Amino acid sequence: MYDNLVKTILNHYDGEIKPLILPEVMTGGTGICNPSILVDGDTIHVILRHVEYTLYICEGEQKYQSATQGPLSYYHREDKNELKTSNYYCTLNPETLELEQTTEIDTSYLDSDPKWLFVGLEDARLVKWLNKYYMCGVRRDTTTDGQGRIELSEIEITESSVKEVIRSRIEVDDKDSYCEKNWMPILSKPFHFVKWTDPTEIVEIDLETNHARQISHKAKKYTKPCIRGGSPLIKWSNNTYLCITHEVDFTLSNENGYKDASYYHRFVVFDENYDITLMTESFTFMTGKIEFCIGLDR
Repeated sequence: MYDNLVKTILNHYDGEIKPLILPEVMTGGTGICNPSILVDGDTIHVILRHVEYTLYICEGEQKYQSATQGPLSYYHREDKNELKTSNYYCTLNPETLELEQTTEIDTSYLDSDPKWLFVGLEDARLVKWLNKYYMCGVRRDTTTDGQGRIELSEIEITESSVKEVIRSRIEVDDKDSYCEKNWMPILSKPFHFVKWTDPTEIVEIDLETNHARQISHKAKKYTKPCIRGGSPLIKWSNNTYLCITHEVDFTLSNENGYKDASYYHRFVVFDENYDITLMTESFTFMTGKIEFCIGLDR
C-alpha cells in the first residue's frame, strides 16, 4: 500500500491542489464530489457531482456520531428521506485551473418521479464521442428495488445553459444483474467501455437497441480481488491506455453490526488489445478511507 500519493506529488513533483468548490447558494453546504474532467482543445470541461447530503466516515481515532450509528453514515435534510444527486457542468481556466463557468445541468425534460431513494445520475463521467457530449453514469431511481444501470445522457452545452436532451438506459445480457456501475469509457473509441478491469471485460453500447454487447473477455490475471472501474481510459505511450481503478474493502456488518468501507486505487495500463501490461500497487490519494476517482485526462 502506497499512502498519500498527493503528498508525494506536492513535495517531489511541484504539484498543486486546486479546490473545486461551488458557491454555497447552489449547494446549501452539502457535498460536492467525484469530478470528471475532459480536455477538448483549449477547453477543460468538468462535471461536478452535488449530493444533497453529507457523508460521515469515522477515521483513525475518531468516534461514531452516536451509539446508534456506525462508522459510515449519511446525513440528509430532515424533510428528505432520499440520497439525491444533481450534476453541474463547469469549465476550468487553462492557466490557473480554477473554476470559471458553473451551471447546473437541466434534466427536467427527461425526469420522472423517482421510485427509489437514490435519486439522480451518479458518478457521471464526461466524454465526447462523434462530436456529441455524454455523461456516463449509473441511475438507480427507475425501479422500486434500486436496480442500477449505466445511462448515457447526451447534453447540449451553450453559453447560457446545459441541458440533457437524450437519455439512454443500457441493458446487459444478465437481466438479473442488480447494479451495473463504474464502467470506464474509452475516450478514443466511441461507446466502448471497460466493464471490469480484472478479469478484463470490454463492452460496446448500441444506442439503437440500448444494449451492451460483450466484445472481449479475458481470464483473470492477478490474484488480487476483482477490480472494477474508475476513470476513463486515456491514450498513453506506445499505443497503450492509462486509467485509475478502485477496489473496496467493504464490511456490510462489523462486530457491532455496522457497515464500513475503505477504498484503494491503482494505476493500470492496457495495451492496444486490452491486455493489462502494468498494474501498480494500491494507493490512497490523501489517506482517506473513502476516496473516489472518476476523472483523468492530460
